[in-house]
Amino acid sequence: MASADQPSFTSRVPEGDDRERPVCDTCGFIDYQNPKVVVGSVASWDGRVLLCRRAIEPRRGFWTLPAGYLELNEATADGALREAWEEARAELEIERLLAVYTILRLSQVQLIYRARLVRPEVSPGPETLECGLYAWDEIPWQEIAFPSVHWALGHWRSTLGDDGFAPFANPPGETGRMERPQGL
Repeated sequence: MASADQPSFTSRVPEGDDRERPVCDTCGFIDYQNPKVVVGSVASWDGRVLLCRRAIEPRRGFWTLPAGYLELNEATADGALREAWEEARAELEIERLLAVYTILRLSQVQLIYRARLVRPEVSPGPETLECGLYAWDEIPWQEIAFPSVHWALGHWRSTLGDDGFAPFANPPGETGRMERPQGL
């Protein structure tokens, strides 16, 4: 039983809805649980890409792009700039939205920007063991943390010299699920 200052929630289908949600037994408040938004960038300097070796879980020790969760009341491009600073002390200029990925297994949406470093000096922030700029053939492909980092790097490379592209999405057949649904 909930105390007077802690409401009790029951999972049920609210009127006019089509799925179960936590609903407050006292006031009827519906506690919508929505996907998390991740923002980040493929940032480059002179054809080299900024990568960060993760100092935190998940995938500690593996390489990733500077990216993380969007904060409340933060524009997505501002979040990507903040994450680059926090993880690699990198100052960026956002060029354009590169991709929007859906990671179903995590209920996550990722907005990845194409960006340029303002200057090539970078250094690890508190969530990064090391960071650096890598030419395409120097990228530690076997140590990349997440599938979406592979996707973003490939999409970035395919847009070099092209400013007239639409944002990319997950590659065909890639839903971000841990396992593919039957029939796919």
